[in-house]
Amino acid sequence: MNNFKIPATLIPDNDAERIRKLHAYDILDTPEEDTFNKIAVLAAQIFNTPIAQVTFVDEKRVFFKTNLSPLKAIEIDRKDSFCSIAILNSDVTLFENILEVPELANNPFVLMDNGVRFYAGAPLKTTEGLQLGTVCVLDIEPREVTAQQLKMLETLSAIVMDELELRLATRKAMRTQTDMMNRIVHDLKNPNTTISLSAELIKKKADDPKIVADFADRIKRSATSVLNSLNNLLDLSQSENASFRLSAEEVDIVSILETAKRNFELIAYQKQQTITITCDCNAIILVDAIRIQEAFENLLSNALKYSNPNTEVSIYVSAVDGQIIIEFKDQGQGLLEEDKSKLFTKFARLSAIPTGKEHSNGLGLSIVKMLIELHHGKVWAESEGKNKGTSFFIALPIH
Repeated sequence: MNNFKIPATLIPDNDAERIRKLHAYDILDTPEEDTFNKIAVLAAQIFNTPIAQVTFVDEKRVFFKTNLSPLKAIEIDRKDSFCSIAILNSDVTLFENILEVPELANNPFVLMDNGVRFYAGAPLKTTEGLQLGTVCVLDIEPREVTAQQLKMLETLSAIVMDELELRLATRKAMRTQTDMMNRIVHDLKNPNTTISLSAELIKKKADDPKIVADFADRIKRSATSVLNSLNNLLDLSQSENASFRLSAEEVDIVSILETAKRNFELIAYQKQQTITITCDCNAIILVDAIRIQEAFENLLSNALKYSNPNTEVSIYVSAVDGQIIIEFKDQGQGLLEEDKSKLFTKFARLSAIPTGKEHSNGLGLSIVKMLIELHHGKVWAESEGKNKGTSFFIALPIH
């Protein structure tokens, strides 16, 4: 019995989406593993066949994750594989006698010595219904099978998918934790720099009580910022999905910018840089003040870091079409066209380099993008070219 009519084309309409999903599992070109080998062994025992495989159908090839077969190969051409047919069928594809299937008469694995005569393949189906490959059994003799055997083959294919989903979820969780740690470490750098600079200046100005008190307040604010970051880390580590939750309240954007300016005055002072804030509108909106301050401080930090000494960083706040627009404009090194394509991606390396030997890990802009998009806002950059400065813009909805 042959239960599936082979279509004219072996490429399904959703093949591009299917291949993207397959690649997301990072299973292609990986070595044999005991988990998948055992599944193939079980399939061979259920059908009493000499050949059993766990396969994945890529764009032009079929990759064997497990290949219990006299044919020692790790992949074959997609057009020659019976699994390329099986992924077109939502049920088990069964050819009890391939010689009775005219469309397969010229298949090289049928024509070879001791060619394939029997094939049964259960598709590996994702929750979206995309079929990535098969658990299959083959023989050089025609065979008759039972409905129970076919059902067991489907069960084995479901176990393979459970294993793939578990691995994908584990990788995502690890990636989330890594991103979280990178973000917290990045956020701790600026307050630690302020603490260090303040301590140095206190030593130099120990005979001036007013200056000592001022820098002691700066150290206290920075230490509080560090503590808040650590508390956020603890909160996130205890949440199920480690996602960032907003705590929205009505705040004055200018007030947040003034706080960010104070936090960076010492860093700007070291390079004789100035920070100005100009606002021509009512800038009170509903946001998470802590998260928005983090975004502002990342942009201000970058503006100071990549600008030359004795320059100005200007911050403009305006209201346009129901949005508050905040522009961070520097007189720094500007952006090349190739820089613009890499902006806001993690660990991106741009053409500009810090002008005061500051350290950069390429995370700041990706954090800004994440925080602003959580507020349903947008962030972008404009520059007329190299050494012509850069403006970073944040747009936040007023309502």
